[in-house]
Amino acid sequence: MQSADEPQIDEPQIDEAQIEVGVGPWQGEPPHDDRLDPELLAHGDRRNVVDGYRYWRMEAIVADLDGRRHPFHVAIENWQHDLNIGSIVRTANAFTASAVHIVGKRRWNRRGAMVSDRYQRIEHHESVDALVAWASAAGLPIVAVDNTAGAVPVDAAPLPERCVLLFGQEGPGLTDAAIAAADAHVAIRQFGSTRSINAAAAAAIVMHEWIRAHAPDRA
Repeated sequence: MQSADEPQIDEPQIDEAQIEVGVGPWQGEPPHDDRLDPELLAHGDRRNVVDGYRYWRMEAIVADLDGRRHPFHVAIENWQHDLNIGSIVRTANAFTASAVHIVGKRRWNRRGAMVSDRYQRIEHHESVDALVAWASAAGLPIVAVDNTAGAVPVDAAPLPERCVLLFGQEGPGLTDAAIAAADAHVAIRQFGSTRSINAAAAAAIVMHEWIRAHAPDRA
C-alpha cells in the first residue's frame, strides 16, 4: 500500500485507438476456402479472434466452435443490468462453454463481451424456475456459485462434467431461490478482508476449475 509521502509515478498513457491488432489484407492469390470472408481477405481482419480464425466468416467460426464446445453451461441471473455479464460471456467463449443462459431480464449489458457474444450460444429464461425446468429436461445438474452458508470449496471435489454453473449479480450474489433450486453449492476459497471477489473473476476461476478437472490436456 502506497503512503501519502511516497512520490506519485505517472504511468505512460497508451492510445488504444493507435494499436492495430490482427492482420492486414491477404497478400498474393486468395485461397479457395469457403470458410473465408472475401471482404476480410481484401481489407484485413482486425477482429478479436485467435489467429487460427483470421479471415474466417463469423458463421464458419461459430460452426467450428459448435463442433468442439465443452459440456458445461453457464447461467447468470440478470436483475440489475450488471456490467459483469458481458465479461462472463467473454470468458465462457474463451473456455468454449456449450451455452450461456441469461436468467431474468432479456436485455443484458454487452459492453464487457467485446463482441464475443457473436460466437457464443446464448439462451434466455424468464425466471429461475424456467432455467430449472430446462436443465431438468436436459439432464443437467445446476451448480450454484456463491460464498454463502453451506457452500463447498469448488476445488474440494470435481465439478460435474455435464452441468450448469449458475452465477449471481455483483454485490447481492445469487438469489435465495437460485441457491434453493440448485443441486450443488460451491464457493471459491478466500483469505483476505473483502467479503467477495468480482463476479466476472469468480466465474473465470470456476470455469477454469472445470477445465482443470475435465479437459486438462486440451490445447
